Amino acid sequence: MRTSGPGRAAQYLALLGYLLFLAVPFLWLLSTAFKPPRELSSLHPTWIPHHPTLDNFRQAFDEQPLLDAALNSLVAAVSAAVLAVLLATPMAYVLARRPGLFSRAATGWVIVSQAFPFVLIIIPLFLILKNLRLIDSVPGLIVVYVVWALPFALWMLMGYVRAVPVELEEAAAMDGAGRLRTLVSVTAPLLAPGIVATALFAFISAWNEFFFALVLLKSPEKQTLPVVLTHFLGAEGVADLGPLAAAALLATLPSLLVFALIQRRLTSGMLTGAVKS
Repeated sequence: MRTSGPGRAAQYLALLGYLLFLAVPFLWLLSTAFKPPRELSSLHPTWIPHHPTLDNFRQAFDEQPLLDAALNSLVAAVSAAVLAVLLATPMAYVLARRPGLFSRAATGWVIVSQAFPFVLIIIPLFLILKNLRLIDSVPGLIVVYVVWALPFALWMLMGYVRAVPVELEEAAAMDGAGRLRTLVSVTAPLLAPGIVATALFAFISAWNEFFFALVLLKSPEKQTLPVVLTHFLGAEGVADLGPLAAAALLATLPSLLVFALIQRRLTSGMLTGAVKS
C-alpha cells in the first residue's frame, strides 16, 4: 500500500524532528568544547565559536587521567561484549530451536531483568563481589556488565536464530553435513549480522555505564571514563564547562566510530550469509 503525499510528508517531518533531537545535543557539545572561557560565559551564546581553541582539551588532559580511564572503559566494554556474545549465542540457538516451558521461562526472565531497577540490586551485588574479592577491580566490573547485558543479548539473538529457516539446516543434514558442520557453514554466517548488532549493543552499554562503575570502583586508577567525567564538577556543583565538554566529546566519539564502522557491515554480512548458505 503506497503512502499518500501528506502521509509521506508527515513521515519525513517526524524523521527530521528525530534527527534534530539527536543532533542538537551533540552539536552543542562540539561547539562548547572549542569555545574559550570568554565565549562560554557570554550572555549571548552562539553555535559557532568566534575564536576556536584547543585549550579545553589540553586542560582536560592535564586535570584528569582521561587516557587511563578510557583504557579501563575500553577493556571493560570489549570484554563484556565478547563474553556476552559467546555466552548468549549457543543459549539463544538452543532456546529458539527447542521451544517449550524452559524457553518461555527464559524469555520471561529476560523481560523481568530489563525492568528491574539498578538500585535494588546494588547492595546484594556489592556483597557478592566483596566475597569473591572482586570489589574495586576491572574484572569484577566486567562480570557485572556481562550479567547485565546477557538477558537482552539472549533476547536479540533468539530473534535472529528464529529468522534463520530451519529448512536450510535440514537440507544441509540431508546432504550429509553433521551438526557442527551445519552450524558453522550454514547457520553461523546468517547469524553474523545479529552477533555484530548484539556485540555493538553490549559494547555501547558497557562503555556508557556509570552507576555500577561509580559504586564498585574506588581506586582513581581503576575508574572508567564516565566516572572520571564527574570530576570536572566542583564541590559546589559548578561545572568546569569547557574541559568537561571537551572530555565528554572525546568519550562520545568511540561509540559513534564503532557504530559507523559496524553499521556498514550489517547489510553486507546478511547478504554474505545468504550466499554462503
